[in-house]
Amino acid sequence: MTRRPNCAPTGPLWNGSPRGPRPGPTTVSPSCSPPGERVWSAPGTGAPSPTSPTSRTSAGSPSLSLCIRDRALWCTYHPGQTPYDRFLAKCRDLADRGVRHSVGVVGLPEHFEAARRLRADLPAHVYLWVNAAEGHTYSDEEADRWTGLDPLFPFSRRPHRSAGLPCRTGESVVSVDGEGTVRRCHFVRAELGNLYDGSYRAALRPRSCPLSVCDCHIGYVHLETLPLYDVFAGGVLERIPATLPAPRPRPGTVRGRPA
Repeated sequence: MTRRPNCAPTGPLWNGSPRGPRPGPTTVSPSCSPPGERVWSAPGTGAPSPTSPTSRTSAGSPSLSLCIRDRALWCTYHPGQTPYDRFLAKCRDLADRGVRHSVGVVGLPEHFEAARRLRADLPAHVYLWVNAAEGHTYSDEEADRWTGLDPLFPFSRRPHRSAGLPCRTGESVVSVDGEGTVRRCHFVRAELGNLYDGSYRAALRPRSCPLSVCDCHIGYVHLETLPLYDVFAGGVLERIPATLPAPRPRPGTVRGRPA
């Protein structure tokens, strides 16, 4: 597998039983390709109720029309693609409205100062995550800098070996595109059936991962060998931790201030 800087699929992503009814539309603007991708997660995963849509979007997108209590967002900031002040204003608006969300950046060296500024400006209760950049190998020093902003960055730093390991995708989690084609995972292209005619249901069963590695959160979060369903019990698909991790002081600081 290759890592893309923002690997979240485009379009609304719903938490809900794959055996449940098809949810209605939402007016959230997507952030990346492929279009129309949706992920369904069965109840009991620490995610919102089965009727709760979860959307990943750029907070710099057009205004959101949301039912606040049953929506949550994954928001990605791409320096140079969205004006910083506009993005931050959207995030603060979400917080003021009580919309649960996480905010993230791609861990490119040239993005570090923007990420540090974003962490300082976001409400304290909003989790800032960092995705390891495609093709980038992090030295221990670099990893420590990013971990100072996102204490959970070590989960993203390196690809996870996944071949033959048990994964929830294809049993309690599926990926659905805009045509209703159901796949076990966004990164496994074999089709299980179609959402709208129900043909996928017979294919739902426990499975091991057929890929050698999994290097994107929306994939490896579902590996049963990792503790991430507990870590992100605040919203597995929304990437919201059960407990907000405390930032780790960078070397040469005392209680967050330069030594």
